[in-house]
Amino acid sequence: MSAAATPYVNIAAYKFVALDDTAEKKPQFLEICQQLQLKGTILLSPEGINLFLAGPREAIDGFLGWLRADPRFADLEVKESLSETQPFGRMLVKLKAEIITMKRPQIRPAQGRAPAVDARTVKRWLDAGVDDAGRPVVMMDTRNAFEVDVGSFAGTIDYRIEKFSEFPDVVAQHRDELAGKTIVTFCTGGIRCEKAAIHMQNTGFEHVYQLEGGILKYFEEVGGAHYDGDCFVFDQRTALTPALQPATQTARCAGCGAEVTPRQQLSPDYLAGSRCPHCAPEPAATPIA
Repeated sequence: MSAAATPYVNIAAYKFVALDDTAEKKPQFLEICQQLQLKGTILLSPEGINLFLAGPREAIDGFLGWLRADPRFADLEVKESLSETQPFGRMLVKLKAEIITMKRPQIRPAQGRAPAVDARTVKRWLDAGVDDAGRPVVMMDTRNAFEVDVGSFAGTIDYRIEKFSEFPDVVAQHRDELAGKTIVTFCTGGIRCEKAAIHMQNTGFEHVYQLEGGILKYFEEVGGAHYDGDCFVFDQRTALTPALQPATQTARCAGCGAEVTPRQQLSPDYLAGSRCPHCAPEPAATPIA
């Protein structure tokens, strides 16, 4: 798509860093974003920042310049994609206990990261089937099951978790089958797989890495090699292709004529050319004995 056809720059970024002024910073973040007419969500917590924003290039660059003027965020790395429309409906700044909930307070990424591996190295390992030391390489998806269903790495380990706080207990149940292997944890943008890798390291797993920058950075650097499907994202685009383009556009239901959003098209009630969540029949009531 041409630059003229893609007026919105979408950014995703996070950083684990100790923050003791989140209440003070919240109105400042909201004010600058409103001034620049950005939309999206920013999470602030004592363990760091997590953000998803969209707006014109000039506005995004202005925000990043403002943010990186704070030494704590000077090295913030950002994943970018483009869209023809604004994928967020409003601007929110929230205070949270964790920027990604794991309920393991002993995990403090700001005090030290787990080893990370870049996208090109992961692709090379997957091409060979082993890492540089000859160990088998397994990809471990740390996302929720409904996200994995939209797309993931071929042959990935998927524990069908419903929320990230389940991860520590689930991975502990599979410790034996992971022995002797190099494990690469991954997620959408890096935040969940970073915590997951730290937890696994802290609990005695060897040869654990996180995929630097997550799936989105992998797409940006090497495309869709070894990846099946698309990547679920938490905005109105619903999913991105390995080319970092929206995977699905709004459709019109052949049954009732209603507009069906990309997210609604993921529903089991959506059947192209037949029905959608707006007109799908209600499930039959269970008879009372």
